[in-house]
Amino acid sequence: MLPTLPYAALRAFESVVRLNGFSRAADELGMSQSAVSQHVRLLEDWTGQRLLIRGARASHPTDEGQRLAQAVAEGLGRIGEICQELRSRGTSGVTLAVSCLPGFAINWLFPRLIRFDQKHPDITVSIATDPRPVSFAGGEADLAIRYGMGKYPGLHVRRLLGESLTPVCAPALLRDGPPLREAADLAQHTLLVDELKPVGGRLPNWEFWAAQSGVSLPRPARVRRFGQSNMVVQAAIEGLGVALGRDALVMDALADGRLVRPFPQPSVPSDYGFWFVCPEAALERPSISAFHDWVFAEAAACDKRD
Repeated sequence: MLPTLPYAALRAFESVVRLNGFSRAADELGMSQSAVSQHVRLLEDWTGQRLLIRGARASHPTDEGQRLAQAVAEGLGRIGEICQELRSRGTSGVTLAVSCLPGFAINWLFPRLIRFDQKHPDITVSIATDPRPVSFAGGEADLAIRYGMGKYPGLHVRRLLGESLTPVCAPALLRDGPPLREAADLAQHTLLVDELKPVGGRLPNWEFWAAQSGVSLPRPARVRRFGQSNMVVQAAIEGLGVALGRDALVMDALADGRLVRPFPQPSVPSDYGFWFVCPEAALERPSISAFHDWVFAEAAACDKRD
């Protein structure tokens, strides 16, 4: 029994370790960086151990700190699951909170979600498209579909969809615009750029595609940058330029003819992918297990279609 256990300090410390810094932890917890730092100092004084190595750009846990942060994350996650279960007992159905990026939600998940609703009418799915790292311990989401390299320590992680890259554009642009038969023709077109944040590996951008395809990327007539992948896809559909299509986000538009591939080069495999992420014990919940099985079945159907 530890009656003086500093719960607020433990939560702040776990957030700093998970988010790799004081700034993002402060945003998640709704407090100042100074307050978060004070909580961590308090915890170090309380344990008598150095728990965090502070750096100018990032902070990293010591071995002792890593063990403590993992224990806190597991404990808070389990508490959150039990509370969610208790709260849902008084309702006729279950609400499942799913976190994913806007591009994936709009271009892949939403068009398929009606099939989950038809199969599981007792489970209401709530989609949160906040790009910030999700806090399972804080009850922000039950599961997440994350984009990147799949490095989410302490969680259940399984690759949902791999990724390949290919330029795409609207049929009208190919028909009515300047020639667009090879990479050199991009010099006469607008390049639509998805401003992805690096999360390790090689960033799946235009330069990566050109290098892997063995072509030279010319200076385009114009570049339009977007902060969300769904906006890049929509801009391409509207004929505003040529986008680097990430297959999960453009497969439906290619299938129904809203987008076409202008170049003969095969698609280029990306280092990135989409990952199903949740706390280890969460799959024991029937609603999460049902969504897991459904979403992987949908992903398998996409692979067969390709």
